[in-house]
Amino acid sequence: MHTVTDTAATAARANAQDFLPLNGTDYVEFYVGNAKQAAHFYKTAFGFQSAAYSGPETGVKDRVSYVVTQNKLRFVFTTPLGPDSDIAKHIQAHGDGVKVLALWVDDARSAFEETMKRGAKAFMEPVTEKDEYGTVVRSGIHTYGDTVHIFVERKNYDGPFLPGFKPWKTVYNPAETGLLYVDHCVGNVGWNEMNTWVDFYEKVMGFRNLLSFDDNDISTEYSALMSKVMSNGNGRVKFPINEPAEGKKKSQIEEYLDFYGGPGVQHVAIATNNIIQTVTELQKRGVEFLTVPESYYATLLDRVGEIDEDLQPLRELGILVDRDDEGYLLQIFTKPVQDRPTVFFEIIQRKGAQSFGKGNFKALFESIEREQALRGNL
Repeated sequence: MHTVTDTAATAARANAQDFLPLNGTDYVEFYVGNAKQAAHFYKTAFGFQSAAYSGPETGVKDRVSYVVTQNKLRFVFTTPLGPDSDIAKHIQAHGDGVKVLALWVDDARSAFEETMKRGAKAFMEPVTEKDEYGTVVRSGIHTYGDTVHIFVERKNYDGPFLPGFKPWKTVYNPAETGLLYVDHCVGNVGWNEMNTWVDFYEKVMGFRNLLSFDDNDISTEYSALMSKVMSNGNGRVKFPINEPAEGKKKSQIEEYLDFYGGPGVQHVAIATNNIIQTVTELQKRGVEFLTVPESYYATLLDRVGEIDEDLQPLRELGILVDRDDEGYLLQIFTKPVQDRPTVFFEIIQRKGAQSFGKGNFKALFESIEREQALRGNL
């Protein structure tokens, strides 16, 4: 029988062995063509709230950034004010997309040092930023493509976001939609690059390979992909990595790589405690979701077993259900949220499931292929 002391000792040993303890996702920063309009869209469509602003009025001359929040979610939208900056070049190459997956840590200097000595490439040397609200320490490293991880230490800070930002108050703040926090972020990488980045997350960041899917697991009549799910020690941060696999036609990963101009974040999965309520509200606000054939639901309960939810609203909304060894999950995917068929969102509710099943992949990818065919890219 385990005692409380045994459990505490085990936890202490696990923490001692974790050279990169992560508290969760701190923020996701998007480089976009028009930050003001993007922020307004995410408020209107997804129920985010105005939080912070940085730009010429706060002493920043080369860019503007709007921060929106909802529960533990924090999204940042940044636009350059001139044509020659690295931000402008990023948007030129990729369109609107995710630049920063920021991770909340207790010690940003240690996070930088520990990852650098294991082979990381520096993006931002540790820097201390101060204002009237306190002190933030940040550092950063490169990951796949032009994506970066920034480590954020904010235990001595009580401001709206970061030093250099001021509170952004607006009269217009639509009601929230039940979105809670980032569940996982998926990266698409090029041919034969998945294992390189799996090794990076294992060796440089101390993650473990939670789950692997090959092209036998994830394939349709036309296309296939391979995927490995990387998770940090406490499971709060999960980064699945996808690469294309050989198929008769162009896979969704290839389409992404073509239009994004290389590897990058494919989608951000956001947790909710009531997916039916959340998706119903998002649809009312104009968010468009992928649809699945009616036949998906005919044998759903045979595949996943008993669930708490009534099947009818799931069918009407197009919500998918899957199961792992610990429970089940409900999920649905939006269509791309910008003109290029690149970044999209997943809404997910976990009912015990800690990882991912593989039962939904075929239905999901066939629905993506239908959209690809409409674009002439299949």
